[in-house]
Amino acid sequence: MYLNRIEKLLCVCCPLPLCIVDANGKVSRTNEKIGEVFLYDGVSGSDIFVLTGIKHQEFAAAAAEGKSLMLSRNEKDFRIQASFVGNGDTASIALYFIDITNHEKLKVLHTNEQICMAVINIDNYDELIAGTGEEGEMTLANEINKVIRAWAAKYNASITKHKEDRYFVIFKYKHYAAMVESKFSVLDEVRAIQTDADFPVTLSIGIGLFGKTPAETDQYAADALEIALGRGGDQVVVKNIANFEYYGGKNQTVEKRNKGKSRVIAHALRQFINQSSRVIIMGHRNPDMDCFGAALGISRVAATVKKDAHIVINGFNEALASIYQAAKETEDYNFITSEKAMSLADEKTLIIVLDTHRPGMVECPELLDAERLVVIDHHRKAEDAITGTIMSYMEPYASSTCELVTEILQYILEKKTITKMEADALLAGITVDTNRFAVKTGVRTFEAASWLRRNGADTASVKRYFQSNLETFQARAKSIANAEFLEGGVAMSVCPGDSPNATIINSQVADELLTIQGIRATFVAGKNHLGQTVVSARSLGEVNVQLIMEKLGGGGHLNTAGAQVKESPEEILEKIKEIVPQFL
Repeated sequence: MYLNRIEKLLCVCCPLPLCIVDANGKVSRTNEKIGEVFLYDGVSGSDIFVLTGIKHQEFAAAAAEGKSLMLSRNEKDFRIQASFVGNGDTASIALYFIDITNHEKLKVLHTNEQICMAVINIDNYDELIAGTGEEGEMTLANEINKVIRAWAAKYNASITKHKEDRYFVIFKYKHYAAMVESKFSVLDEVRAIQTDADFPVTLSIGIGLFGKTPAETDQYAADALEIALGRGGDQVVVKNIANFEYYGGKNQTVEKRNKGKSRVIAHALRQFINQSSRVIIMGHRNPDMDCFGAALGISRVAATVKKDAHIVINGFNEALASIYQAAKETEDYNFITSEKAMSLADEKTLIIVLDTHRPGMVECPELLDAERLVVIDHHRKAEDAITGTIMSYMEPYASSTCELVTEILQYILEKKTITKMEADALLAGITVDTNRFAVKTGVRTFEAASWLRRNGADTASVKRYFQSNLETFQARAKSIANAEFLEGGVAMSVCPGDSPNATIINSQVADELLTIQGIRATFVAGKNHLGQTVVSARSLGEVNVQLIMEKLGGGGHLNTAGAQVKESPEEILEKIKEIVPQFL
């Protein structure tokens, strides 16, 4: 009786729209002002979830925690404050509806008027112009300029060209949604421009949103552009205070024919090694052929300047067993564990990270705190890239880290040569990451392979390193036989069992499925010996599997990517089925 009087008093005296909800989620009382929220009769006795779309449990949690909930009704916005009337399981909940429509409109207006900044970079501009005759050079530059400025004009943006290949753009946030809806059409418009070069015109765009100051927004745009370029260009990367967003990325990275940067990197690396007490080399966990071959190559660089080099390897799978054993038998290399590496590292030690640039993937994350840190990698740059490096050599155009290291060796060794073991390992790394020179292979890839052959690499030896045991062969065959084929040219399969070689088997099955006529993309998942699900994704370039894998927390390249996830193989493939259609 006492609680009933309190509920009646609340309904009479409260100046706000109010309703009382009983322990069963039914509206027991309302005041007259509730009509401002619900424009129909019969609110009393109705289920609160039916009225608001918010569960009774959520109102109870809000009342207990002193939090508010939001509701939009009748072109108005309300903040709902909840409080208990009574105690225990039978307590009712009083819901107060506070009209914040004007506040929300003002907030939207303020957000829409925020200044956004963008930096547009014309990818491979020098190579593009070099591939065009003198007569067409000016015409091409003018046509690109015209398309970019016309796109900016659609959004009332201010645009300034401050380099031959770079523009600075300022626009209001209210136009950003239209840009996203059009999927940044300027990427396609520029790509459609006809050129005499053997690759299309592409743009990399970095956009900064919601910086606390104009300087911070400008820095966001610069950071976003760096990520876009590190991921191979032909895309838009947007950075705000919370995260990064990605758009585009349809084209394979264009190979840079000028080796000038390799020469500069080689010279700088030699100096860094010279100035160090020792060199510690590490790649990603569960290293593959590319990671291992690059490590042997960098070990040779250190040897030429008479510095001790140590290679961190905590474990490896069957695919690396043969070549690792062969390298160890030579006694030319110092393989150590993370614990040993930590005991050796001092302030003058040079740490060289190979074939990855993500802190969570390296063999020994503790070594990343070193003052002298170098990263050499060929993967598209991720937002969680290693920071604090004295040199970062990341080239997504390259087929492999072994290709990059091979070019560095050519400028450092001069008349000295590498050993047959190193030549074989480097060639094996290139062979694996190009799927036997079938994908992501450019002129410089073959030049690197040719140099390795001249320095003793034997294709027969390399082939022997790829031999697998009968169990692995049978698992691969079973996975291929049980593949599922979907509309749009997509193939999926599950690797049976829990295998320490799951990553290798998955990638081999994904490559094999891609040889089937009509298949455009493949996804293979299986559990490793640690119970973790690993996913391999492949495509012929029409489908950007990198973007798909990034939605699962992984990454890679446009046509070669992967991820490690907690879900079971079957669950993750179901999730991929939901994601894939938007990329076909």
